[in-house]
Amino acid sequence: QVQLVESGGGLVQAGGSLSLSCVTSGRFFSIDAMGWYRQAPGKQRELVAGITRGGDTNYVDSVKGRCTISRDNAKGMVYLQMNSLKPEDTAVYYCNARVSIRAYSVPQDYWAQGTQVTVSS
Repeated sequence: QVQLVESGGGLVQAGGSLSLSCVTSGRFFSIDAMGWYRQAPGKQRELVAGITRGGDTNYVDSVKGRCTISRDNAKGMVYLQMNSLKPEDTAVYYCNARVSIRAYSVPQDYWAQGTQVTVSS
């Protein structure tokens, strides 16, 4: 069983910073891509930032220059540093990992429980 557990999040004023962390645990062969998604009330879940096992990153346009995703492959962790936060960043943030349970198995997506980020104006 693969589990993802997030930490971080909370309430911050506009212009402030927050850091999110997510650790992957359980029995598996490898972790491929990892990412952070968010879902605001009444909106669809969107990819905020993604990172490949090799460290290539991509960001949604609205957070470019303000957020940095990173990972520690040895620890199975992914991080999201968010700076210059805006009220429109308010959402539930979800960590995602694409995990291969066994060698040559098809990777599957696993999700953390979600953490609330609220940015006040």
